[in-house]
Amino acid sequence: MRLKLIILTMVAVQAVGALFFISNIAFSVLGIERQPIDWQMREFMEIGAAVALLIGLVMSGLLLIQSQRRLGRAEAQLQRASSAFMEVLEQHFAQWKLTPAERDVAFFVLKGFSTQEIAGFRKTSEGTIKAQTNAIYRKAGVSGRGQLMSIFIDDLLADRLNSTDSD
Repeated sequence: MRLKLIILTMVAVQAVGALFFISNIAFSVLGIERQPIDWQMREFMEIGAAVALLIGLVMSGLLLIQSQRRLGRAEAQLQRASSAFMEVLEQHFAQWKLTPAERDVAFFVLKGFSTQEIAGFRKTSEGTIKAQTNAIYRKAGVSGRGQLMSIFIDDLLADRLNSTDSD
């Protein structure tokens, strides 16, 4: 919420500064007469508008740096989560004694691909994929895709809860 307020303020300040300079040029080009103001006041207004634009530029740079840092942290967290998921996959696949073909099929199933799509990837028949998925479900002790996925979700959530308990 605070960040949104800062961004809105920054945009408003820049808009006022830019509007000042643009309106000055537009009035001159269009030949619109305006009430003359004291030159000292005009100088203060120009300095204020220039400072507003400069502040906006600095704030934009700081927000960009902050955004880049957040993006870096998010990418690192995603990498850790992906690594943790692969570790959980490998542990279960080894525990269930899946063959290399069953491992591939199980991975595709967990990614949400259909039997037809998996058959296309593996260049085999849908019947073969169905037989392999049934073998995977039997070895994992589940009845379908949803239960297979829930095993991994439960493990990842349990790991997450255990890591926050130890902090």
